[in-house]
Formats: sequence, structure tokens, C-alpha cells
Amino acid sequence: MESPLIREALLLEQGIQALSDLLGPEWHVTPRPNKSKVFDAALEVKADGDSAFTQLLVEATQAVPPRFVMERLVPKVQLLREVNHYTNLLVIAPWISSQARELLRQNGIAYLDLTGNVGIRVSRPAIIIHTVGAEKAPRSAPRETSRTTLAGPKAGRLVRLLAEVRPPHRATDLHVASGLSFPYVSRLLDTLEDQLLIRRNGRIITDVDWVQLLRARAQETSLLSHGSYRGVLAPNGVPALLQQMPQLSMQYVDGLSVTGSYAAQRFVQVAVGGQLMLYVAPWLDANDVVDELGLLPVADGADVLLLNEPDAFVRTGAEFVDGVQYVAPSQAVLDCLAGPGRMPAEGEALLDFMEQRPKEWRRATQNSGKPRSVQH
Repeated sequence: MESPLIREALLLEQGIQALSDLLGPEWHVTPRPNKSKVFDAALEVKADGDSAFTQLLVEATQAVPPRFVMERLVPKVQLLREVNHYTNLLVIAPWISSQARELLRQNGIAYLDLTGNVGIRVSRPAIIIHTVGAEKAPRSAPRETSRTTLAGPKAGRLVRLLAEVRPPHRATDLHVASGLSFPYVSRLLDTLEDQLLIRRNGRIITDVDWVQLLRARAQETSLLSHGSYRGVLAPNGVPALLQQMPQLSMQYVDGLSVTGSYAAQRFVQVAVGGQLMLYVAPWLDANDVVDELGLLPVADGADVLLLNEPDAFVRTGAEFVDGVQYVAPSQAVLDCLAGPGRMPAEGEALLDFMEQRPKEWRRATQNSGKPRSVQH
């Protein structure tokens, strides 16, 4: 197993080589003696035939969570600018998230990751490089500070609670309301704090950036992962199917919930129609659902997708509208953002609606998420 020093040296070597390749053969990237113990390396960058050069002080790190940017890197670059306006800070890492990259740009800190995310802007000599690499962390990239991520059904429960219920929160209350183990809740909250998605005062969560939290969760999931759904055709069309669903027996009415485009269209209208996506509860058999609704199995051209319900929590906060169950707005946003085609745009539109009218969907307590009935 490689030691931290070896990993850092390899990361520096790969980062310097990547920077040299981006600049091209007419530029020289030369390591210089590093007199400071605050930074990992010092580089001189200079073009052929130009006496001007810039110095880049390098921070090489295996992970760049947003909290690390704000608490470690920003104070460093502020101190650096007080000493020398012509020296710049460059962060090199295996991978840098979109949120961390945005914070680095806002604070004038250059960055380069090994997947191709690069943002470097130097005034003299003039260097402007902006490239986009991986939006998701490669499997080979080290996880940020904690191994607990926003992937998986358990994380979905906690994200929904944090988004839907107004703070303050305590970890013990979230543990009880979610049904998740207290150690897991604590680890995930640590991850969210590192990503600046929550803020705590002692043990109390005082603020939740629920918009970015929902986006971050969606980035870790895929609504239509392999084997998670079945495509079928409604012979009389989706509107007729929605009118038919309330006439089913109670086990089907309770076990089928609309998500995706049709759930978003209750609140916003980006486009009309789309595929009807139905979560199928585990007590229902998909073949029985197909028979009960008179659906036709098809290889292509499905207008109805039957999704395997990953967790009963997706029905928390659901509403019955004219006898049909629709997932809560926060669940619809997550599914749209993690869906194909135009669905992410529908998710963003729904997020805008939720930002403008939070009182219509956010709750004051963690115990009021049972499905309710709405008649139109």
C-alpha cells in the first residue's frame, strides 16, 4: 500500500505533466525550490521568448470538499495576496466536484484535476485555461473525508428529511424519523457538513442548503439504472390510464405512485406529456400490475415505465390527487434530476417553484409526512 508521501509525489508529478500538456511545447513549467512549508510545491510558468513568468504555489490534495476550500484554501490565498499579487495558488487533486470548483473560481484559486477539470486564469503572462472533465468521482478517486456518500436508498431518506423539514435538527431526531442507525446518520451529516450542504452550531443543524443538497443527491443516483424498471404501453394512452387507476383495488392504489414528469407537471409545465413513471411497491408483482391495468409489454416505444420502488420512503409525503398517488415534490425533483432526456430540465423548473413557494411543501416537524388526499 502506497504511503501518503508517495501518493502526494505521484499526484504532483501527474498534475505538472497535465499542466505542461495543456500549455503546449512553447511553454515551460519548472519546479522551483519551495521555501514555504505551507504549500506542497512552487512552479515557474514561462513562455519561450517572454521574460514575464508567473509563479504557482501548489496545494496537492487527495480530496477537495467545499469545506476544505473555505476553511483551508481561502485563508491561504488571502494571505498569499497580501504578500505577493503576482503569485497564484493552484490546487491539484485526482477529482474536484462541481461545487468545490465553483467555490475555487469565486475566490480566484486555480485548479486542476486528473479527470480534466481545469480552471486557471493568470494575467501576466496571459494564461486562461478552462476545460471540463468528469462530473462524477471516478471509482479510483479517493472519497472526500468520509466514506459515507449520498448514494443509496438510506441516503435518500436523510436527504428528503433535511430538505422537507425546516431546521433546526438534531442527529438523534433524524435517526428516529428516518429509521436509520445513529452512526450512519452521524457519518452522513459529517459528509454533508464537509460539502457545506448543512451548517451546525455544536450538535444542532441550523441551516440546510436544500437546493444544492437535492442536486448533489441526484448526481449520485440514476433513476433508470439497469434492471430497475420495465417498459410497457398503455393502449388507450396515459390520460385514460390515470383515470383508470383509482378504480383498482386498494392494494394497487396504495402501491402505485406517480413520479418523474407527470409528478413535476402538477406544479410546473416545461413540456406536456412524456412517459408515465410509476413506482411499484414491493407487495405488488409487476406482471399483475400489467394485467390489472391492461398494459402491453413492448421492446420499444413504451409510454409507461414501472419502476421497482427502492425504498418505502419514496412514498413519504405523497398526495392522492383524484384517487392517484403522486410522490412529494422533493422526491419528484430527485427523480427528474436523475432521469434521462428532458427530465433534468423539469427537475430544475420544479426546484425553482419550490424555492419560490417553500411553505407549500416544507414541513415544521418530522412526523407529518403521511399521504394525504387532494381532489381537483
